[in-house]
Amino acid sequence: MRISQVKISNFRSYSDEVVINFNNLTAFVGKNDVGKSTVLEALDVFFNEGKGVIKLDKDDVNKKCSESGNQDIRVSVVFEGFPASLVIDASNTTTLSNEYLLTKDNKLEITKIYPNAGKEKVLIKAYHPTNPECADLLHKKQADLRKIIDAIAVTDVDKSKNASMRQAIWGHYTTNLQLADVEIDISKVDEKNVWSELKNYMPLYSLFQSDRKNGDGDSEIQDPMKLATQEILKDSSIVAALNSVAESVNERLQAVANGTCEKLREMNPEIAQTLSPVIPASESLKWIDVFKNVSISSDDDIPLNKRGSGVKRLVLLNFFRAEAERRKSDRNVPDVIYAIEEPETSQHPDHQKKLIEALVSLSQAEHTQVILTTHSPSLVKMLNFEHLRLVQNSVSSKEIIAVEQHELPYPSLNEVNFLAFAEANEEYHNELYSFIEHEGWLAEYKAGKEEVAYNEERNGNITIKRVIRSVYIRHQIHHPENMHNLKYTKLELLTSIQEMRAFIQNKQTIERTLREAA
Repeated sequence: MRISQVKISNFRSYSDEVVINFNNLTAFVGKNDVGKSTVLEALDVFFNEGKGVIKLDKDDVNKKCSESGNQDIRVSVVFEGFPASLVIDASNTTTLSNEYLLTKDNKLEITKIYPNAGKEKVLIKAYHPTNPECADLLHKKQADLRKIIDAIAVTDVDKSKNASMRQAIWGHYTTNLQLADVEIDISKVDEKNVWSELKNYMPLYSLFQSDRKNGDGDSEIQDPMKLATQEILKDSSIVAALNSVAESVNERLQAVANGTCEKLREMNPEIAQTLSPVIPASESLKWIDVFKNVSISSDDDIPLNKRGSGVKRLVLLNFFRAEAERRKSDRNVPDVIYAIEEPETSQHPDHQKKLIEALVSLSQAEHTQVILTTHSPSLVKMLNFEHLRLVQNSVSSKEIIAVEQHELPYPSLNEVNFLAFAEANEEYHNELYSFIEHEGWLAEYKAGKEEVAYNEERNGNITIKRVIRSVYIRHQIHHPENMHNLKYTKLELLTSIQEMRAFIQNKQTIERTLREAA
């Protein structure tokens, strides 16, 4: 199953619902403390149910919502690639579509609500029958469904199978189902089969934080090993082998227990009659606990979680590189989502480049999604527009927008860095100036702007010219050898970029208005 969209509301800085579209690789960019990591942590809560990195508490409820009386944190995930069929009632196979458990556009949307950061309620948003005669069939027990079947006189239906009876009832009202968007609570007792079955198809979600603790049991370097263990233990052939071992052990234990009781009967039959061996069934064994201490140590037996953060992140980097190669060649893998905060942390620029290459490659493998946050303009420029999500604070709420190349004042990743980090650099200045020049707008841009003196050197001779500030900066960028002028300041560079962006946006608005009026 693959994330198509995520909706978050009333969680930390997110008050109103924010809707985020996901690709196989999704990178969140924006200023510090704007809410990038919050998205990754909301997904950790959703997928790992408090057993992952993040534990919910009452402080996670948005303060504005809390003051208005809304205590419900909501996290919704819309999936594509859901199972073609599943078992809801006993051994009765059905489909999400047949049960009207999909949205109008045929996607699976699961919402988890956490009242006051407490125990979750699980709902499915679906385009579902609301006609009172055939609504809420998933809530009804077998006896209730049989009564409805008898009342509407439907024949030729297997009354031992709830799914078959639901299909027959909905089929009877096929022209009057009154389909509408509803939320169905599947965390109720009678619907637990739906959720417990769907949980088997949920992706593994692993969050690698930028500021993990350094304790022996919680080091970031152990996370890849734990994730690998989870994946390995989902392999059906390994599960079968482990169950076979468990059965063999159980047989031996049963023989020992039986022999002990038999000998005990010879000495004290009364006590023997009150004893019986209690041996757990093989399917109830938690193999993941057997391998909970997996880790990596260096040659001198120093645990890697005791090494520097740069070394730990370097091992993490190469875990992703290895995973990219393995998952591309191995088709028998579960769905996995790798969420990485600030992969550039503690890494040399060369390592950052290799890491991004590995993560892009990893995202292209089947059954794999990668989610990033970053503060690095250099990292942004290694990605594509479709990968990027810009996180911003608007006037009254928060926005997370996809970066559409055609909607930018100038279609450049430097423009994205300017929007995300207020990154004003010489390369971006050159791009904007060249764009204005290429479009034939340069004379119009210069008109009316204040000019400053610029000393131009040619063949040893210095000529004083008067140029606008953007041209002054342009000349200095292209002719650093000319030492006869004062170096522009960072503020001057920023101001010039802002002026060019505003000019381009105004020209584009005028041209768009003229096209629409034509």
